[in-house]
Amino acid sequence: MDSHNNNSVLVTGGRGFIGRAVVRLLQRSDYGVVSLDTAAAIGIAMCRGAAVREVVCDLNNADQLEHTLEAERVGAIVHLAAILPTAAQREPALATRVNVEGSLCLLEMARRFTVKRLVFGSSLSVYGTCREDQIVSETDRAAPEDVYGAAKLYVEQVGAVYRQSYGLEFVSLRIGRVVGAGAQSESSAWRSQIFELLATKHPGEITLPYVGSERILLVHVDDVAKMLVALLQVPRPEHFVYNAVCESVVVTDLKREVESLNSRISVKLGKALALGNPRLLDSSRFQREFNFQTLPIFEQLSRAVNREDSKVVSQFSETTDDE
Repeated sequence: MDSHNNNSVLVTGGRGFIGRAVVRLLQRSDYGVVSLDTAAAIGIAMCRGAAVREVVCDLNNADQLEHTLEAERVGAIVHLAAILPTAAQREPALATRVNVEGSLCLLEMARRFTVKRLVFGSSLSVYGTCREDQIVSETDRAAPEDVYGAAKLYVEQVGAVYRQSYGLEFVSLRIGRVVGAGAQSESSAWRSQIFELLATKHPGEITLPYVGSERILLVHVDDVAKMLVALLQVPRPEHFVYNAVCESVVVTDLKREVESLNSRISVKLGKALALGNPRLLDSSRFQREFNFQTLPIFEQLSRAVNREDSKVVSQFSETTDDE
């Protein structure tokens, strides 16, 4: 985003897993941040940096959204608010209202208030199930198989119209399975547990629902935040759709790595296939344009263990000094 424009950014879904990471990164980059969500922030610690204004707002409430954009006059939007896949399948009507109608309302308000750029958190689920050996790029045909993926694709298509017809700089990042501590997911708890349980001193079990031979595309939440902010900051993106830089990991290898980092942890595998998403991904468009590389997931896990060990040593040292 051009530094001469308004340096304030609206983050929808700002209290979600990815949203919190984006807000923290924007703070550290000295952006003014408006974090928008449907519930008040409770127990979420923000880092030092630029101020964050917390706004409770429903994207489907045009009056609330209009009031927010009129009051804040943001220069850009990072749109992450959504009903996630499991809940979307369970409540398709709600998912359609939030993921489709709410997004359309946001696009229209962005047009009305001349927001310069809208960065959209899309999903690799827009591609649907692909052949096991197919390396999927942005030029491959999108064929979503569920309500969540279909909504993401529809918003991308409407966003392209707003880009062409109204000059709104709409750009989409198609994101894989996001991992890291703090996801607070009931349906995919393993995404956080593989990081959060690494320092456990007691026996623990993690359930990965996939068969051992399956491949899944993983990306750490901090890397997702960096990619979204990169799309926000670039003077003008070359494309309007990008695959996020993800790593294809064999489930058995992930199980072995987690168990090797902490022998108290047992990783139980299921019988599911990674349907509805690609197994292999071409992310060269984003990597080339932004010179972007992620830290391998196994190294992320190893570093997480070392960070937890350092905390324990630090706490022991403080206790000893007090005594």
